[in-house]
Order: sequence, then structure tokens, then C-alpha cells
Amino acid sequence: MINRVILIGRLTKDPDLRYTPNGNAVATFTLAVNRPFTNQEGEREADFIQVIAWRKLGENAANYLSKGRLAGVDGRLQTRNYEKDGRRVYVTEVVAESVQFLDPKGARSDQPARNELSENDDPFAGDGDPFADDGKPIDIADDDLPF
Repeated sequence: MINRVILIGRLTKDPDLRYTPNGNAVATFTLAVNRPFTNQEGEREADFIQVIAWRKLGENAANYLSKGRLAGVDGRLQTRNYEKDGRRVYVTEVVAESVQFLDPKGARSDQPARNELSENDDPFAGDGDPFADDGKPIDIADDDLPF
């Protein structure tokens, strides 16, 4: 059996950190994940997915993530249900096994970094071709390299 979920999205609010009676940390937060297509009005819609992170992972998420920050979550889908006011309530959520903080170092949560292009964006508009060979050395900091 396979139960694997990988999401990339922005937090809709700061994570909520709580502790169980046994002292285990549990953080909950919601990721807004864009759908890969637009609706009939040409607007992009998003799904709002509840995420749960346990123990140290939950503490780290609560300490380092905040509203508007871009995060990647790898985990498993879980369903549960409970009764409220005589009605059965069903909940589907992602239990995180890994959370990646995807905003660049030093990014402020009130100004999210733009890390994706839409179908109508031209990455070369206004700046010319960034891959053109103009004979000058390229200035790249070690922090910008992916390895």
C-alpha cells in the first residue's frame, strides 16, 4: 500500500503549537496550494489543506514558519471522524513526515518571495536574456548554489 502526499504552498496563518498530556508537541497549520489550472473566469483557485506535524518537527514548524511563508510538506494522508452536536464530522489531513522551509534566507513573511511563474509571465520581459554571454564574469554567492 502507498500513502504519500507532497505539497508546496503558503501558510494561511501562523502554526498553532500545542502539547499533548504526555508532553508531545503537535503543530497544526493550513497550506494554500494553487491548482494547476484556472477557472472559467481565468482566476487561479487554491485548495486549503490541513497539516499536522508532531514532536520536534512540529516545534520547528511553529518556530520558523509564519503566515505567508512558502513551505513544502512530505507526509501521508489521514482521515478521522468524530461526533459533534449529534452529527458525524469527517476530517482529512496530512500528517507531515518532513517540512521544508522554501523561502529564501532572510525573507520577510509580510512580503512573500515570488518563486513561481504563471502561464502569462514572460521571464525575460524587461531584463533581456539572462543567459546571454556579455563577456562579464557571473557573480554568484555560495548560498545561491544548490549544491
